Amino acid sequence: MQRLALTVLLFGISTSAQDSAANPASVSNNADATAISATVRNYIEAYYTGDSLRMKQTMHPHYLKHMIHGDIPMREKTAAQMERYVRANGPSDQPQAEKTEQIQVLDIAGNIASAKLITPHWVDYMTLSKLDGQWKILSVVQRIED
Repeated sequence: MQRLALTVLLFGISTSAQDSAANPASVSNNADATAISATVRNYIEAYYTGDSLRMKQTMHPHYLKHMIHGDIPMREKTAAQMERYVRANGPSDQPQAEKTEQIQVLDIAGNIASAKLITPHWVDYMTLSKLDGQWKILSVVQRIED
């Protein structure tokens, strides 16, 4: 009888974990998911439009970006470097038709979250942290398409 109860308990835990993994939105709060998407959207739109102040508002003080691009050695940028880059380079020179994005909130666990940003030329995997009630991008791993 104890084995049966243990089996049922473990099966229930396993099924619950699989449901959560298959549908991360069920784990998260809709308001947080909306806020996370807005933060990521502000980040990419700030890049496209060359708005360094808007970009700065999306980044955590400890922001760090790792860029992976084929055989080129991995590069990193801090929040200050990203802000300077956007300010110095102005709006992106990409054609307007290529200034598109898809944003997926992958998971939310308390005050941390993960999201995926897909553009025509790169994919960003992001970790966000809730700081003073606002979602900020803490880290980015970017794979640049050739």
